[in-house]
Amino acid sequence: MRTGLRVVTLLSIAALLAVSCGGSSNPARLTGGTATFAEQPDTKPNYIFPLTSGGYFSVANLSQFQFLMYRPLYWFGNNGQVKLNSSLSLAEDPVYSSDGKMVTIKLKPWKWSDGQPITSRDVQFWINMIKANKDHWAAYAPGGFPDNVVGASYPDAQTVILTLDKQYGSYFYTYNELSQISPLPQHVWDKTSDSGSVGDFDMQSEASAKAVYKYLDGQSKSVGTYDNNPLWQVVDGPWKLKHMTTDGNVQFVPNTSYSGPVKPTLAEFDLVPYTTDTAEFNVVRSGGVDYGYIPTQDVAERGALTKYGFQPWVGWSINYFQINFTNDQNKNLYKQLYMRQAIQHLIDQDGWIKNILKGYGLPDYGPVPIQPPSSFADDFEKHNPYPYDVSAAKKLLTDNGWTVNAGGVSTCTNPGTASGQCGDGVKAGQKAQFKMEYATGLVYVGQEMQAMKSDFSKVGMDVALSEAPFNTVITDSFGGSTVADMDYWGGGWIFAPDYYPTGDEIFSTGAGSNGGAYSNPTNDANTATTTTSSDVNTLYAYQDFLAKDLPVIWLPTFPAQLSMVKKTLHGWDPQDPLLQLNPETWYLTAS
Repeated sequence: MRTGLRVVTLLSIAALLAVSCGGSSNPARLTGGTATFAEQPDTKPNYIFPLTSGGYFSVANLSQFQFLMYRPLYWFGNNGQVKLNSSLSLAEDPVYSSDGKMVTIKLKPWKWSDGQPITSRDVQFWINMIKANKDHWAAYAPGGFPDNVVGASYPDAQTVILTLDKQYGSYFYTYNELSQISPLPQHVWDKTSDSGSVGDFDMQSEASAKAVYKYLDGQSKSVGTYDNNPLWQVVDGPWKLKHMTTDGNVQFVPNTSYSGPVKPTLAEFDLVPYTTDTAEFNVVRSGGVDYGYIPTQDVAERGALTKYGFQPWVGWSINYFQINFTNDQNKNLYKQLYMRQAIQHLIDQDGWIKNILKGYGLPDYGPVPIQPPSSFADDFEKHNPYPYDVSAAKKLLTDNGWTVNAGGVSTCTNPGTASGQCGDGVKAGQKAQFKMEYATGLVYVGQEMQAMKSDFSKVGMDVALSEAPFNTVITDSFGGSTVADMDYWGGGWIFAPDYYPTGDEIFSTGAGSNGGAYSNPTNDANTATTTTSSDVNTLYAYQDFLAKDLPVIWLPTFPAQLSMVKKTLHGWDPQDPLLQLNPETWYLTAS
């Protein structure tokens, strides 16, 4: 991959990330109609305000809920490819100065659903809110947006000019920084209470912007009021919220004032919740959902479901479980590379893919997606540096001061920092005991955790497993909970809104989605270099280091779902690798 390939831009993705398409039949359309989409088990949207913190930063809340109503400034995803979609963006393509330190954004003449124009003041509202509340923005990375904006001007209602602290790669800055901006309806949301008047509160001071955020965040946490709260009735996306319940039933209707070029033709689009994949599949069997999925354990049945077509939905993602480097009990264990290596050696990726994921899983050995194919994953990351090997894991422990008690609990018996000792901060008698919290609802996730527990026991690593709904696991993972020191929400990380696969938002020191608090100066330096250069070798250096250093424990990826789509639903294919829903392109036929 390195030979003859020195400079690669994200334009490469257009050719390299195509997702397979289905049939080309095009029966006569029905007028209107309602299409239903099955939510993942116990994974319901529960946060509507686009400035989203780590505990709510999920595909269920962003790509498959918020984005239907509130469009980011720049839209990504085009015909099944990971690339900038200029026609669906709220602004013209950004223009960079020759020195790369200034970017000019020209808004298109689009409108909010109440008829008010989308203006540079709405962008300014977002930027001011982020600056004052960046500790609540899950996509924030220290030194990234908005820290790297040293000046912003708004010369007219359609123009935004950002002055940057240094030169950045234009593709990185567009795909990972400008991609974060979501214009907000300042004329509706710039207030601090239900009865308060709308003003320029966010411009007055950082304290006032914090007060506005506190109000909007509080309103967003009141899911049961979304239907009638006037805040959420003004949107700029193709859909408006008709009705929503706290258990995850969501009904959308078209935003008849949507300015974009692709307007909905369905009369309604609904998200339907399920507590388990078994409950969802029972509905698929009866033909009761238009766009659902087949659980891994039932995949052999797909051929008998003649009303449906089958297609794996591969996401632009990586998979892992998070380890907590600040956990009082085990933080000093996790800081030892040998310990992380031993844990990784106990993950039987090939076995999981064959026996649990029924052949639909994909190996994952590092921080850049191997699938869909791209030029961004190098040869090293495609070969497992820590293959499943119980003997290797045992040797790492015994070589570093541990007495291994297979089937029991291994113990540090030679503390200290010299060679052959347990390492800094690991005390005599420290036990290899861990707590893992994982998401309910998906049978294969529970099977993976049981397989892991069994393999860990072979070297005396004792893992206490507990399960909770997806939203609880996410909140615990990023909220400093002490329920567990390992967290697996079952979905890893989708590269959105950071579409260029650097780790600035997930593995950099202090990053908003670095829930495990991994910190390494070499990684920080490598990551910083990927933001200022378009040379693919900088991305290779970054990923190779993390594949070896293990900021998390890599697990095989699995398609976002094994989609089962009724043959009467059209316009959904190809599936978006960013896991976004685009029901404005969907339509129904009688057969």
